[in-house]
Amino acid sequence: MSQQQPNNPLHGLTLEKIVTSLQEHYGWDGLHDRIQVNCFYNDPSVKSSLKFLRRTPWARAKVEALYIETFCE
Repeated sequence: MSQQQPNNPLHGLTLEKIVTSLQEHYGWDGLHDRIQVNCFYNDPSVKSSLKFLRRTPWARAKVEALYIETFCE
């Protein structure tokens, strides 16, 4: 049973895809300028960022909001 979410711009996207797209667009320094979290500043990598964002709901919400603002508007 699949649920359709036509109004959700993040539907079907993984957190890894979101972080990778933002990193390619802004770079790590640009991401850190927009969202002040250490995982984008201190030895950044997709893997370490995913680990942090999965444990930190407020940071994940900011990353998702930046993705929507950047690619969906």
